[in-house]
Amino acid sequence: MVILSLFARQRFRALLAVVTGASGILAFSPYDLWLAAIISLGGLLASTLNRSGWQAGWLGFVWGLGLFGAGVNWVYISIEQFGGLTSLVKVTLVVVLVVYLALYPMLFAILLTRLWRSTSLWQLSLGAPVLWSVTEFLRSWVLTGFPWLEFGYSQIDGPLKGMAPIFGVQAITFMLMMISGLFVFSLARQQQLPALSALALLMLPWPLRFLQWYQPQPSRAIDVALVQGNIAQSMKWEISQIKQIMNIYMQSTLPALGKAKIVIWPESAIPAAEIAQDSFLNRLDELLRQGHTRLITGIIEARPTLNGYDYYNSIIVLGENTPYRYPAIARYYKHHLVPFGETVPLENFIRPLAPIFNLPMSSLSQGKYLQPQLQVADIKFTATICYEIILGGQVRDNFCTDTDFLLTLSNDAWFGDSIGPWQHLQMARMRSLELGRPLLRSSNNGITAVINPDGTLKAQLPQFTRDVLNVHVIPTRGLTPYARAGSWRLWTFTLLAGLTALVCDRSQLP
Repeated sequence: MVILSLFARQRFRALLAVVTGASGILAFSPYDLWLAAIISLGGLLASTLNRSGWQAGWLGFVWGLGLFGAGVNWVYISIEQFGGLTSLVKVTLVVVLVVYLALYPMLFAILLTRLWRSTSLWQLSLGAPVLWSVTEFLRSWVLTGFPWLEFGYSQIDGPLKGMAPIFGVQAITFMLMMISGLFVFSLARQQQLPALSALALLMLPWPLRFLQWYQPQPSRAIDVALVQGNIAQSMKWEISQIKQIMNIYMQSTLPALGKAKIVIWPESAIPAAEIAQDSFLNRLDELLRQGHTRLITGIIEARPTLNGYDYYNSIIVLGENTPYRYPAIARYYKHHLVPFGETVPLENFIRPLAPIFNLPMSSLSQGKYLQPQLQVADIKFTATICYEIILGGQVRDNFCTDTDFLLTLSNDAWFGDSIGPWQHLQMARMRSLELGRPLLRSSNNGITAVINPDGTLKAQLPQFTRDVLNVHVIPTRGLTPYARAGSWRLWTFTLLAGLTALVCDRSQLP
């Protein structure tokens, strides 16, 4: 009977873990219920209280299955678009990704239980956020990293929002786990003071959102046109469709000539090698210069080498005073390539396994980590391409004191009609908030948007429409504390907090 009772209790905990894990997705866009982040993290802590290391690890794993199973299942849409795989294999690939991501909360739960043998205030209020920060860092780094669904992003409209320009999104994640830990300790010990402390930590940062770390420069405002071509992924890389695709972008751009100072096309809007489109690009460049309009566009560069070609997912600028000639200097090369999408690890072994590993442009070369800003019509942009915008450290390291705007070009057609593009946009908003700069986001099928330097949306286009977003945008100056110092203060505090939690917890042991 005792064994059956324990089994039933563990089964109940597993149910709590998977439900609260899955509920965490409600904290992110498009749902934006920021309180769900605290409920979800609290569920993880509550379900693993007073468990052995492996019991806690299993519950952490189940919680991770709930969160990532609900939150990244849109990856199936990317796989579904390409033939050659059975439904079973497609589902298996998604399951493998979800299982892999669930290993990180599993590791967190095991370490939390092993380092703190009993439930204590030190364990839940400091130990948990320290370990969570470490395991989230590992998730963002191992195998090039996949920092999707970091809970700090859920507070872009929440009470902790004002911490982002000071310490960055990771600090918000740390605070969310601390608040969750205090609530759980309050429930476990039936004490009111920890819960009141959690409420104070949640609400005290609220006034920080009203601090303005940047200075608008209205005298340097410009008109920008962001073109959303809405090109179906199924036709994007078809050679027979290249002319039609370029005509679509040209027809959308012509009305902006002489009106917008800068026109922006999305990632790989020209779906052909730059060197092969030299004639088209030169004609377009001349047309732009006649209209005194610049164009920023995504394109694939095929750079000749002794062994063939190196391909780069890149951004180029046309219409400047100096006529375009390949290879133009003003360009950006994507640094962080998506594994199995833009690059295939161990490709000689993996590529023969299935057509999914032979996607168009899946053998790209990597640009440098640090690159010069894009200077367009005396306006300076810190540029990223698609996935890179979620990498806060990389964006901050390339950010400069004289940056006017953040820029990201994307192609979210891979995500289909799912929650993926909304999550992607939410993370882009956090970059604006952290660095105090407006962000221009041009996406093939949406969500094309302009984001204010406080992380709020200024304007956006509906998804799956062919349209142009015309916006009057104002650059900013000034440095947020996070832009100045980065994350070293947070990691110093994390180290000290971890040591404090261990020492103080052990000093209370009999």
